[in-house]
Amino acid sequence: MEESHSLAVSLFSEILMADQLARSRLGKALPKGMELSHFSVLNHLTRTGVERSPAQLAKAFHVTRGAMTNTLNKLEVAGYIHIRPDWDDARRKMVAISPAGRQARDAALASIVPLISEVVNDLGGDRVRATLPILRELRAKLESTA
Repeated sequence: MEESHSLAVSLFSEILMADQLARSRLGKALPKGMELSHFSVLNHLTRTGVERSPAQLAKAFHVTRGAMTNTLNKLEVAGYIHIRPDWDDARRKMVAISPAGRQARDAALASIVPLISEVVNDLGGDRVRATLPILRELRAKLESTA
């Protein structure tokens, strides 16, 4: 039992430290004025290709609605997203990425791809591919208990 606890602590310590270091490095590589949360929302909207409500985005990113509203307000002021009323429910809003937002996302991606590609190359593609299923399973397990 003690060995299991020690293994769990070691696993989560490594994950948390890797997360902190990755966020720091990516944040420094992003274009001036863009935060990692901004890039994440723009990337999500680009990949899904559909409008989302602020509540759906908050749920997708596991953040509070207030935190998502703050991020969306900054993205709207920058002209990266459009927020419109939901035509079916006037109490809700819908968020879509703007052409400027797509350009900002693409510029951000161009600035971080060399950094993340270098890490993958250093680790080795085969090792990374072998690790991904474990990380996905861990994420799914954590999501199901959230």
